[in-house]
Amino acid sequence: MSQRDVNAGSPPEPPEPDRPPAPGAAFHWVHDGWEPALRCVPLESVAQHLFTSRQRAFPAAPATDRADRWERVAGRLGIRPERLMRVKQVHGRGVRVIRRGETAPGQSAERPEADALVSNAPGVALLVQVADCVPILIADGRVGAVAAVHAGWRGTCEGIAGAAVEALVREFGCRPPDMVAALGPSIGPDDYEVGDALIETFRQAGHGSSLGRWFRRTNPDGAVHLDLWRANLDQLRAAGVSGGAVHRAELSTSRYPRWFESYRRDGAAAGRMAALIVAPPREA
Repeated sequence: MSQRDVNAGSPPEPPEPDRPPAPGAAFHWVHDGWEPALRCVPLESVAQHLFTSRQRAFPAAPATDRADRWERVAGRLGIRPERLMRVKQVHGRGVRVIRRGETAPGQSAERPEADALVSNAPGVALLVQVADCVPILIADGRVGAVAAVHAGWRGTCEGIAGAAVEALVREFGCRPPDMVAALGPSIGPDDYEVGDALIETFRQAGHGSSLGRWFRRTNPDGAVHLDLWRANLDQLRAAGVSGGAVHRAELSTSRYPRWFESYRRDGAAAGRMAALIVAPPREA
């Protein structure tokens, strides 16, 4: 059930302004002749990146996955479409590694299954698609390596954010304290109502000590809400990334239909937004 269904019968929300909603302090909207998109200021100094809005959404159905859309979004980052790397997202813990000098899958229809990509190949853009799940972009400017992560509740339960950090360390010699991470727009804790059974799922996955921070009830007998923002922040910290280097857009996709896609709000009709990051040259 969507938040809109929960609030049925309440006064309608005021119309959205012409301007996009204000993000967290570390983020800003960019308007460069294209549709509005978000960037994270601390991450900008390390790696080129982008969190697209609904105006740059991609259809969910593969049959309508038009190449010209990928060409336009690649052009916005100043790269060729074949340098845009994706995976088949399966809501798991798998990480796809793309090393410098390696032939990567690009826009091939036969994409490997994974929910995170890591790379140290300069000029390669890693991309994940979301419509409520948390998009996470990570960069280590010292080593010149980056990650793009798709973290829904299943991936969060399996620790996909930590798996991406571990892959950066293992594959490229990154150090977590050198990393900067940005969490883009996704469904917010006030809007993400879940069932009681999900608490037990997280407990069985080993997150018992975190349940009080990640789940809450509106009242003792009320609905359960899951805070994916806090859960992924905690997991990045547990992996060694400094808490001060993890930045959140703090924009709930379900609340702003004019600006963001939301599966919880729109169901199968929802498109997908993209989060992209380009591996920078390695520091001397």
